[in-house]
Amino acid sequence: MLVNKKRIHQVNQAEVKRNSYVAYWMQSAQRLEYNQALGFAIEKANQLKQPLLIFFLVDLDYPEAEFGHFEFMFTGLKELQKKLKQADFNFYILSYHKPEQLKKILDDASLLVSEKSYLKNLQSWKKSIADLLTVPFYLIETNLICPIGEVSSKEEYAAYTIRKKINAVKAEFLQKYQLPELLNKTKVKTTAFNDLIIADLDQILREHDWHEQNSYSKFFKGGYQSARSRLDNFIDNKLADYAEKRNQPELNYQSNLSPYLHFGQISALEVALAALDSNHDAADFLEELIVRRELAFNFVYYNQKYATSLKDILPDWAYQTLLDHRSDQRSYNYSLQELAAAETHDEYWNAAQQELLITGKMHNYLRMYWGKKILEWTSDPEAAYQTALKLNNTYSLDGRDANSYAGVAWCFGKHDRAWQEREIFGKVRYMNSNGLERKFDMQAYFDKINSFRER
Repeated sequence: MLVNKKRIHQVNQAEVKRNSYVAYWMQSAQRLEYNQALGFAIEKANQLKQPLLIFFLVDLDYPEAEFGHFEFMFTGLKELQKKLKQADFNFYILSYHKPEQLKKILDDASLLVSEKSYLKNLQSWKKSIADLLTVPFYLIETNLICPIGEVSSKEEYAAYTIRKKINAVKAEFLQKYQLPELLNKTKVKTTAFNDLIIADLDQILREHDWHEQNSYSKFFKGGYQSARSRLDNFIDNKLADYAEKRNQPELNYQSNLSPYLHFGQISALEVALAALDSNHDAADFLEELIVRRELAFNFVYYNQKYATSLKDILPDWAYQTLLDHRSDQRSYNYSLQELAAAETHDEYWNAAQQELLITGKMHNYLRMYWGKKILEWTSDPEAAYQTALKLNNTYSLDGRDANSYAGVAWCFGKHDRAWQEREIFGKVRYMNSNGLERKFDMQAYFDKINSFRER
């Protein structure tokens, strides 16, 4: 099946060189299923009648990535490696330190394919590789349902401004996709890059000097099979009640697919089609998966200061109101270390942070409350934003993601409207513990977190 042309972007104007193979740099789509980047690479290999080399780069210096993130990712990579070996693909996991190392691979490639990136550091990574190339470099939009430029050419203000644009184009892209067959499975010689090949991922986990040692494997096992199992369970047992129960933190009615989507271990397109093919009303779930998620990608793609400055990302009303109330008296002012250790006066906030530390994920509704309180307990809004990002990126399996940056920014007024003015928050939406107690069974939430500790 051919990849939709609107998903394909050629980075440079180089001509194809008939070298030894077509190269696919797999990074943010760590899967076979619904991977249009891999599919396009296969198309090109078949056209040139050449074998395909697939490589994945392990960068142990990746910003804010810790043991738990690599453990989850490596579990998925080992599953993927086994499947690709059984299918006679040339797949290698390589150690990465600097772009120049890859010349050993790229000098023998006829062209290079990878996935389109949206975050600033990933775009920079791709550009550093592109600068080395004298062959065509293609980026394929495989991790979004709707290609970002087909939806909008600018940063959207809120969900209501992007929703109608997504709805206008999504039918074209909500289509099943199957990989074409690779015709040439000749073994690619690895002599030139043997020194980069990682033979034992578990050894890296054991021997690297990690800053944070949290393991989330009791709660989230990486890989497509685990992702697909969660998806099937969600469709069968939760989707029917998702709209009513998803925001109740004491229950477990969320899909819990965000870590798998973050690492590209499952495609958002596959998830959406499974929900649409079910016998349940999936409207609320698809609103989150398509509209809200792709609004987040629109945000980080068109505003590359998403991680650096509230001034550059918030609407004027939100930033000004936070400035106006910056000097308001705070009853509590916690350090990053106290927050990381869940050592505040607020038992609900502590429980949410403990959920993050133990499982690698926090219930979405509690994450909103969690972010609002960091704003309330930090003397400067800019410092509060950086603190929230640091905690989320360090401990959350779905941190360092467009959804995470947008979700944290929402706590400060991004993609929201003005509310009644109050101390500290100004006109930014406020949340308090009374609201949690009024809406939810918070004792049941405590019991759930305690059960996590006992695993």
